[in-house]
Amino acid sequence: MDLLSGLLMLTSIHLLAAAAPGPDFVLVSQQTLSNGKKAGLLCSLGIALGLAIHIIYSALGLAAVIANSASLLWLIKLLGGGYLIYLGYQGLKSKATQGSELKVLPANKRSNMKTIGLGFLCNALNPKAPIYFVALFTLVISPDLPLQHLVIYGIWMMILQFTWFATVVFLLSRPKINRSFQKMGHWLDRVLGVAMIALGIKVLSSKL
Repeated sequence: MDLLSGLLMLTSIHLLAAAAPGPDFVLVSQQTLSNGKKAGLLCSLGIALGLAIHIIYSALGLAAVIANSASLLWLIKLLGGGYLIYLGYQGLKSKATQGSELKVLPANKRSNMKTIGLGFLCNALNPKAPIYFVALFTLVISPDLPLQHLVIYGIWMMILQFTWFATVVFLLSRPKINRSFQKMGHWLDRVLGVAMIALGIKVLSSKL
């Protein structure tokens, strides 16, 4: 498959996967609504960087090993599901904003690097990613694929991931939309926290 055809195929499949509701979407929404646009964009950057982990091991053929190893797969599922539940628990602890005027919490509540790391770990510890990337790369990777094409594929997927979530962040950052969400206050954080815990439990209880 030539480079352009591979990019078109990756774009169509990966955009659908990125747009599907999941822990990344919940986390970006939560960070944007709680801490503002900057936090949402930093978290989106972390998620995009987290893709590098999956891209690297998939390119090296390690994903096939993981997919066929019950112990490694269980470890990934345990780490990923446990981390999602932890994120959900943090959301459940959210408290009502003091005062009569609702405001977005300051983005510097968590350092920039910690916010990026939050998104990075959410994506890197996603236990369903190995199977997804094995299937995806099987479509475009061949034994004679030039290394530079593989690098381009990986960078392009990270750009797609960041672009999608940045779009989500900007939509949620619009004053009218943001005010509507802010009226829900800490209850929205708790609902998103429950959603994250549910995703974590689903991961732990599902058969991969």
